[in-house]
Amino acid sequence: MSAILNIRDITVRFGGVVAVDHVNFDVADGQLLGLIGPNGAGKTTVMRAITGIVSPEKGEIRLNDAPLHNLPTHQRVRAGLGLSQQLVRPFRSMSLAENVRFTAGYAKTRGPLGALVALDRSAEARRALELLDRVGIADQADARPDEVPLGVLKRLEVARALALDPKVLLLDEPLAGLNSEEAATLADTIRALNGEGFTVVLIEHNLGEVMRICDRLVVLDNGRLIGEGAPRDVMAEPTVRAAYLGTEVSDAAA
Repeated sequence: MSAILNIRDITVRFGGVVAVDHVNFDVADGQLLGLIGPNGAGKTTVMRAITGIVSPEKGEIRLNDAPLHNLPTHQRVRAGLGLSQQLVRPFRSMSLAENVRFTAGYAKTRGPLGALVALDRSAEARRALELLDRVGIADQADARPDEVPLGVLKRLEVARALALDPKVLLLDEPLAGLNSEEAATLADTIRALNGEGFTVVLIEHNLGEVMRICDRLVVLDNGRLIGEGAPRDVMAEPTVRAAYLGTEVSDAAA
């Protein structure tokens, strides 16, 4: 498969601390890639470098062979990046459907004039319900964020990212805080979205679900890439076992 996202020699420093050290990897079109590693490995920093929240000291990021690394975050989103945040922050005064509808109208709100003349919101309303159904929460479309549990909010966050029509869907710990049943169900949803053709980069600590759904892994430790490839092959590498799992591999990864 051809690469849709290229990460080349990314290095990020915070003061004297090297958070990401010369990291290189590609994401193939249509792939579900797991970006994993222990706490402090640099995973979220890499994600933030991709989205433009963090500015690398050096390196290059390309989407569909077009450079992103000099663009602000909003232009990267318009170029085709969709991000689901670990900490869910929906608009609390809006219903779930209104949250997604607002995001789905991004093309109409690009400029003030377009926002004023584009009065018909019916297409966005239909799109919002379609996406809520896609992530399994259409039956709660009229509920407000304060009225639903975390598992529903995590799905809302994915629906909002999908509303941007992304070429690459970046998911930052979508399973964090969920019980095992909720995590497995959302992981199934992520896998189904990938099966529909969405390219997904997944940061996640739930190793059992990562091993179950991902096509490929990239493993970081102390800001450096220490392994990449097929999940079972990567988790069998001694450096990965030592850094991420200690000396034992869990049953889920065996």
